[in-house]
Amino acid sequence: MVKVREDYAVTADGQVDIEGWVRQIAAQTRLENPDQFRRACELSAEIDLRAVQEDRLWAPGASSFRTGIEMAQVLVELHLDQACLVAAILYRAVREGRIGLEEIRGEFGDEVARLIDGVGQMAAISSIHHPLKGNVLGQNEGQLDNVRKMLVTMIDDVRVALIKLAERTCALRAVKNAVYEKRMRVAREVFDIYAPLAHRLGIGHIKWELEDLSFRYLHETAYKKIARQLDEKRLDRESYIQKVLRDLGSELRRSGINAELAGRAKHIYSIWRKMRRKGIDFSQVYDVRAVRILVPEMRDCYAALGIVHSLWRHIPNEFDDYIANPKENGYQSLHTAVIGPEGKVMEVQIRTHHMHEEAELGVCAHWLYKGTDTGNRSTGYEAKINWLRQVLEWQEELGDLSGLSDHLTSDIGSDRVYVFTPEGHVVDLPQGATPVDFAYRVHTEVGHACRGARVNGRIVPLTYPLKTGDQVYILTSNNQAPSRDWLNPSLGYIQTSRARAKVTHWFKQQNREQNIADGRAILEDEFKRLSIYDVDLNELARKVNQPAADDMFAAIGAGDLRPTHVAHVGQQMLDPREKQLDLKLLGNRNRQYDTESDIQIRGVGKLKTQVAKCCKPLPGDAIGGYITVGRGVTVHRQDCLTFLHHKEYEPNRIIEVSWGGQPEATYPVDIEIQAYDRYGLLRDITEVLTASRSNVLSLNTLSDPDDNTATMLVTVEIHSLEQLARLLAQIRNLPNIIEVRRKRS
Repeated sequence: MVKVREDYAVTADGQVDIEGWVRQIAAQTRLENPDQFRRACELSAEIDLRAVQEDRLWAPGASSFRTGIEMAQVLVELHLDQACLVAAILYRAVREGRIGLEEIRGEFGDEVARLIDGVGQMAAISSIHHPLKGNVLGQNEGQLDNVRKMLVTMIDDVRVALIKLAERTCALRAVKNAVYEKRMRVAREVFDIYAPLAHRLGIGHIKWELEDLSFRYLHETAYKKIARQLDEKRLDRESYIQKVLRDLGSELRRSGINAELAGRAKHIYSIWRKMRRKGIDFSQVYDVRAVRILVPEMRDCYAALGIVHSLWRHIPNEFDDYIANPKENGYQSLHTAVIGPEGKVMEVQIRTHHMHEEAELGVCAHWLYKGTDTGNRSTGYEAKINWLRQVLEWQEELGDLSGLSDHLTSDIGSDRVYVFTPEGHVVDLPQGATPVDFAYRVHTEVGHACRGARVNGRIVPLTYPLKTGDQVYILTSNNQAPSRDWLNPSLGYIQTSRARAKVTHWFKQQNREQNIADGRAILEDEFKRLSIYDVDLNELARKVNQPAADDMFAAIGAGDLRPTHVAHVGQQMLDPREKQLDLKLLGNRNRQYDTESDIQIRGVGKLKTQVAKCCKPLPGDAIGGYITVGRGVTVHRQDCLTFLHHKEYEPNRIIEVSWGGQPEATYPVDIEIQAYDRYGLLRDITEVLTASRSNVLSLNTLSDPDDNTATMLVTVEIHSLEQLARLLAQIRNLPNIIEVRRKRS
């Protein structure tokens, strides 16, 4: 984690000891011109002193000079050069209007002035993120132009982004005792914009502090709870890790591997995110107990992995090879989870020293700048700069600022898939991406013309989720027009924000009359499937913030309004006495559970239960059940060594159990399906129902051999109108389906 602010030496009058601090910096990095660096510190201190005397501080108790040297300290730890440090020291003075850029240029050179100007341009992000906020550095007008200038500057010199990250890091530290509103505003901006930017540039050194501090302010209760749980078990965890390091170190030395071992601190936000993503308790976060192994060469990584797996049994599906398949920001490492000593689960990370430097410093580990290229540019650096160029290209194509935050944060933390073009080039996409996402990733026109796809030589649906290693060939047509169905999230054609933005932009360019006609047809079809009738369309338009029905249709046709949302609002307008679809009016049907004590067992009748003595699970632990012979169900912790053994060798005797609680209410709904009969029709429909996790109460099929059609009536349990709309859309997307709708009673 980035260091908390330094204790600076002070003079007798309480001012920062500039000479002492310059010597401290010179000991950490090479200063090309120490006199110039000292002059920057002195000038910033003079300006700060004048502001105090004139009572013109930018905030009570604030010090532009102290903020500047704190920013410089962060940048020193990122191994940046003197020009970057000087720009950081003087940035606040320029931002507050106490010294002009021309004066900076005259005394410190064009490079320093250009860096400060570039950081100022990045204030455009703040005005986008807070559109109701007042003028930001005089840049309230022409925000689009400011964003483009900012992105161009970042592409030309990535140090601009790094200075801004250092400035936001210091700002986030400083608001600890600020008023609530300011603390929340700064934390939200950092969490939404700057932590993802640090991730994109691969700078874990800064990213972790930005995430943890902003999470602490935004979700104080959750932060303190996890921090307390970490602290309660800290001594036991440290003692355990030390034992593991001794055993592992001796085994690595015996095998001739020169490794550096350390326990790895798990960051609070990443613990919370993993708990939310996997639906697990704190006790089930395996990498709270974690070890990192640093080795000289890549081959040593895999040799060390073999030794780890020979010492301790690894957990299936808990291994990631980010060396062979790096993350989108260039991160490389081996991650594995094993059952260590005492049957406790822990994570082990293995990487080279170079990979570790990359993970900590990202683009800073090997930055190159225009005019100083040596011809041997790093591919990792190029990949990061290519991402910045993609952002610029995206902005120029769309001319729309509203999605910048989403674009910065999209796919952060998600797993990636790596697929091949027909020529063998590698394209990386987020997990779950489809051929349509791939087509737009290759080129906008390829996406617009996409009509089909071959994966590994086989024709697949456009909703097919791509997997690492797939070779994808896009089938195109001369009619370069995307399908409106692609914008329907229920159908699953598009998973990436880039592809969705391209399709939405295309439809926005179409004429209004066509959008109105298309939007009307889309909404009528949605109403028909959900059995929604007699809705006042003008009133409905007003409820979805559109002036009139035609405006609502045009917005749907252009992709600005989702038909499922409009249908949901229309449903809420209906009079319940008309017996329209309103799930809240139907009798809910809670799933039945047999219980004993505080344990609920799903999917079985009355069975005796007992808590396993080997792991003694407590309420809140993630648990699983094992069906014994004659003794009912034994409940274990899911990371229990005995339970994992049963799960691997006797999976048919493992059942799902949970601690007592109120089961989620569901509602029975009748769905009528008409289709041309074919082999496998029923199987395909039941697969959709299974994938949607909808419980089927009944299913009746009637075939008509005269016209080769089949009519099915399916009764399913659903939780919400949105789930029903998604299910109907997925069934309609199957081959041979004529119509699918909710059957009115």
